[in-house]
Amino acid sequence: MKANEFKAMSVEELTKKIADLKEELFGLRFNLAIGKLDNVMQITAVKRDIARAMTELSAKTKA
Repeated sequence: MKANEFKAMSVEELTKKIADLKEELFGLRFNLAIGKLDNVMQITAVKRDIARAMTELSAKTKA
């Protein structure tokens, strides 16, 4: 996702999206461990999305 998409979300939506992304990251790491992950860059992309969402959530809670 792009940063603009996270900026359009509310605090509740961001919290839910972060939880969903963390679940997705867990699944990707699990698949990597058992050898079924084809594209390892998916892990990096999900980590970046989590960071973007957490940054936006932090900015919205401070404002």
